[in-house]
Amino acid sequence: MNKFIALALCLAAIGSAGAQKANVDQADKLAGKTDQLNNARNLIKQAMEDPQTKNEARTYYVAGKIEMDAYDNATKTQMINPDDPSAKPAVMADELMNAYKYFLKALPLDSVPDAKGKVKPKYSKDILNKIAGHANDFFTAGANYFNEKMYYPQAYEAFMVYGDLPASGMMGKASALIPAEQIATAYFNAGLSGYSGNEVEKSAEAFKKAREAGYQQHEAYVYEIACWQTVAQRDEARTAEAQKHIMDVAKAGHEKFGLEQPIFINNMINALVVDNKIDEALAELNKVIDANPDNAALYGLRGYVYDRADNDDASEADYRKAVDMANVDFETLKNASKKIFRIGTKKWDSIEGTSPEAAQARKDVKAKYFDSAKQIADKAKAMNPDDSDLKTLLESIDYVLTTYFNN
Repeated sequence: MNKFIALALCLAAIGSAGAQKANVDQADKLAGKTDQLNNARNLIKQAMEDPQTKNEARTYYVAGKIEMDAYDNATKTQMINPDDPSAKPAVMADELMNAYKYFLKALPLDSVPDAKGKVKPKYSKDILNKIAGHANDFFTAGANYFNEKMYYPQAYEAFMVYGDLPASGMMGKASALIPAEQIATAYFNAGLSGYSGNEVEKSAEAFKKAREAGYQQHEAYVYEIACWQTVAQRDEARTAEAQKHIMDVAKAGHEKFGLEQPIFINNMINALVVDNKIDEALAELNKVIDANPDNAALYGLRGYVYDRADNDDASEADYRKAVDMANVDFETLKNASKKIFRIGTKKWDSIEGTSPEAAQARKDVKAKYFDSAKQIADKAKAMNPDDSDLKTLLESIDYVLTTYFNN
């Protein structure tokens, strides 16, 4: 009796495997038939879930072909009737990306050695041809997802696929047909998609790929820095890790754009200061200042470093030098006013008594610090009258001038 049960089970297993192979065959026949798309998908889904066929290259090859054929049919429909539901951009993008993912599963399975240890791919050539033939469509899919606000993972993945394709080896000689500039742009768009989808680390990876691929605009560097700043803000335990990334990107940005984009040297120096490498920050700044002695922002930046080092005299000297230069910028003026006002407040608080010497010292502080801070802040206000931070600063200065010196 046991032999009969074992035989029955064996026959049942063979029957199940045969049924699933039949499903794959039938799904293959239905691929490309628009009115049978759902049936084809249901059949191949059963095969992908069955232990007998879920690890076979042909299963995923057929699954990919079903989706790719659906995409191709939708492309034709779109030219005739763009309002057809099957031609919706997001629907088509899903078909293309699903095809790609199924093909990726099929490729390694198609290269499994046979019983004799030989590798005889059956579907790989056709798969690679299909992917290469649709290379530019992945960029379009990314754009369509983005326009539909399907930022992550949809738009991100589509743009990344496009960017990665030329170096993947899947396109062969056709990879040379994709312009390097377009690859960099795809990675940049992937970065925007990741950031818009609140996946800042994925976004940072994409922006890094964009700049390494030769993206020419500084935004790729700036946005990558912004991503790591967000990481540090969200998780204080990762501040050191984030600062290292910020430093690397800032250095790369400074090397490429120089002082044309001061955000990079600002972040370089700030990263060193945050890491308590004051001497290194000053050494780096001194070299840049020696090469650019007429740049007011650099003196303001060094004033900030001296401030963090609690060197008020050196900080004040740099800020005062900066504010008198013709190319001084708003932020330098505002920071200079803040610093001089703070020093004045400290000096005021240190004066004691009502002696003539004390009275003269207070007048000196007013003239040299409070009045000076007011003049500098007013100069900044002429550049940007709506800055809320500056408004608060001016209110504080005016309060001191009207309260302490009301006689």
